Amino acid sequence: MNTIRKIAIYGKSGHGKVLADIARAMGYTEIIWVDDNADKDAHTFLVYLEFYHEVPIALGIGNNLVRKKVMEKFLSHGLTVATLIHPSAVISPSVEMGKGSVVMANVVVNADARVGKATILNTSCVVEHDNTIEDFVHLSPNVSLAGNVTVKKYTHVGIGTSVIQGVIIGENSIVGAGSVVIKDVKDNVTVYGVPVK
Repeated sequence: MNTIRKIAIYGKSGHGKVLADIARAMGYTEIIWVDDNADKDAHTFLVYLEFYHEVPIALGIGNNLVRKKVMEKFLSHGLTVATLIHPSAVISPSVEMGKGSVVMANVVVNADARVGKATILNTSCVVEHDNTIEDFVHLSPNVSLAGNVTVKKYTHVGIGTSVIQGVIIGENSIVGAGSVVIKDVKDNVTVYGVPVK
């Protein structure tokens, strides 16, 4: 028997398209697009609230601070915010996964890691044991975090970055693509390089 499983995705962008692929891989059969600025194939948020508010909604927004604002809007309306995990991801049973997060294809999250709410673990990134990834973080594709790393809220770690064990990456910071992080990173800074400066 075919069962229709619906999910709404807020943000009809490239990131939203990836979420739609993950949702289909998870067995969702109908995607409802929600975007106040998109084409005729998307509903406005007000239309979603009126007709589809019982359908879980996922955050198709790449920008950390915008994602936070939209998540707060969802929660203020009492909506069910979906967490999407690609079936090819390997997630330890001891991992704490925050509401509204997305885990893309081939991601590995090992024992006792904590992933905050509305966080993006992008394609093929590795989050080792005992990591703490706070709320509204984006780990880009192929980021590798050794054990006991902390990434504080609103931070973006660029594609292909490696972080050694025990490092703390500060709040609202940016780590440039291809970087190697061997010491703590302060809040509100941009660092890049091998090693980062």
